[in-house]
Amino acid sequence: MRKKISNLSWQWQVFLLASLLSALLYGLLDLQTAFSTDWIVQDDARQHVFWLNRYAEPGLFPNDFIADYFQSVAPWGYTSLYRLGLALGIDPFVFGKLIPIPLRIITAYYFFLWCRTIFPVPLGCLTTTLLINHSLWLKDDIVSATPRAFLNPFFLAFLLYFNHQKLIPCLISLIILSLFYPQMVMIAWVMLLLKLIRWHKFAPSITPNIKERNFAIIGLIIGFLVLLPYAVKTSDYAPIITRAEAFAMPEFHSQGRADFFKDTIWGYLFGSGRGIMISKTAFRPSILYVGLLLPLLRKKPNQFPLVRKITPQFNCVSKLVIASLAMYLLAQLVLFKLHLPSRYTSHSLRIMVNLCGGIAIAIILDSCWRYWQKKHSPQKSKLFISVTVIAVILFSHSSFFDYSLTRAYKITGYEIGRHPKLYEYLKQQPKDTVIASLTKETNYLPSFSKRSVLVSSEYAVPYQLGYYKPFADKVKALITAQYSPDLNLVKTFIQQHHITHWIIEDRSFNLDFVTKNRWIKQYREEYNRVVYDLKNNQTSALLKNKDLCTTFISDELTVMDAKCILKL
Repeated sequence: MRKKISNLSWQWQVFLLASLLSALLYGLLDLQTAFSTDWIVQDDARQHVFWLNRYAEPGLFPNDFIADYFQSVAPWGYTSLYRLGLALGIDPFVFGKLIPIPLRIITAYYFFLWCRTIFPVPLGCLTTTLLINHSLWLKDDIVSATPRAFLNPFFLAFLLYFNHQKLIPCLISLIILSLFYPQMVMIAWVMLLLKLIRWHKFAPSITPNIKERNFAIIGLIIGFLVLLPYAVKTSDYAPIITRAEAFAMPEFHSQGRADFFKDTIWGYLFGSGRGIMISKTAFRPSILYVGLLLPLLRKKPNQFPLVRKITPQFNCVSKLVIASLAMYLLAQLVLFKLHLPSRYTSHSLRIMVNLCGGIAIAIILDSCWRYWQKKHSPQKSKLFISVTVIAVILFSHSSFFDYSLTRAYKITGYEIGRHPKLYEYLKQQPKDTVIASLTKETNYLPSFSKRSVLVSSEYAVPYQLGYYKPFADKVKALITAQYSPDLNLVKTFIQQHHITHWIIEDRSFNLDFVTKNRWIKQYREEYNRVVYDLKNNQTSALLKNKDLCTTFISDELTVMDAKCILKL
């Protein structure tokens, strides 16, 4: 990295430094948010980080079905990096709060240099990098410190070396990317294939350029080899859910946990959700829509002279678009064998949109500067361009200047625990504790209390039936038991699932609460039975005996001892 920087002129070095400082600033904002209070955790980290405490404290989460599943789907590189942090004495959740800073800086570094291969204008590279820094801050990818947090730096490294045709660094970036986020390796593989093939009158042929041909073939071979383990690996939680099975489940429709299927074709093309092709979040901040003008600007080089600076390496962007769309369509065809189709477009689209948006802004600013230089005095021209640049920065970074901790929590996806005494109480319980509850607070217990929960809406991931079917069966059994007036049914449930504690809240036994609970409503048969019982004033056996077996109370939450319930 030092050699690359030293090869740049002083002007390039200043602009690169400004880009890296911008990334550092966003990283420090992440840090401020992450350590703003004691009981705080990133939304997705609740799934992907909590089980790593098994390496810190042997005996944690014993026979935990949920922890076993998330450990099984974690990429090797991701797990190894966190284990390295543990070897250095850093708690997994603390490590996850620290890692976004270097990830943001590495992302900015590679994005800046990649842009330089396409648009070698210092101001243009600075503009695009400032935009990508801000755009990634408005999304919780990097700050989550989950496997997808690592895709941007390593994939951008691939794009840089792909443009430079540097074989060894390109292969290294491919291998590292496969250890953290293998889906992006598939996009890289298609890009290498596009580099190998030339089209003439709709007839494909191998590129005659020997260097390009060798680069592409070796890259394809290595890409195939690094993806092969994922292709032949048999999951302990197979089979993967099919399209027909998913379509029949409320979890995959609007308001469901997965929210995949849409009512119209337009719903799949643009919007939000796990099945969409173009995510509307890719155009945040909204100034990025300026990038859509870039094809028009390129057709008018006399009015916008800076477009002549765009190099032939810009065709990398078209390869990226084609590869992303091809993988999206393939993922739709074999749903859900390649997991979620949106993963093949959302990340690459954000990279492309920020690149084109930054280049378009730089070209337009340059054209405005030239126009004012001809029409006005140098002083007025400098004043105009200064005001324009400031206006662009303010508009594109409006959410940054509106920064507050409350807004930061929303942007970064950080969640705050509301029951610290409950977490401390459960921490003191044996490591083989198993908690049954339908409360939202259950989502926080594995992270804050390091104790197992039987089920929780946060862990209701429905893509592998070997995991989700028994998980859903447990949810259904829990709903039935919690609202049943039959105490024997409750006892049977406790014995069957080895429950040690049961957490309830009084409002959960109100009809209004149940009818508004999106998670419970997904299990229609059990939901309808509960609604029927509540309408007919049936009183839950748990609620009847609550006072007899209560061991701890935290505001509206009541912890009941399962052994006590068995003795009733």
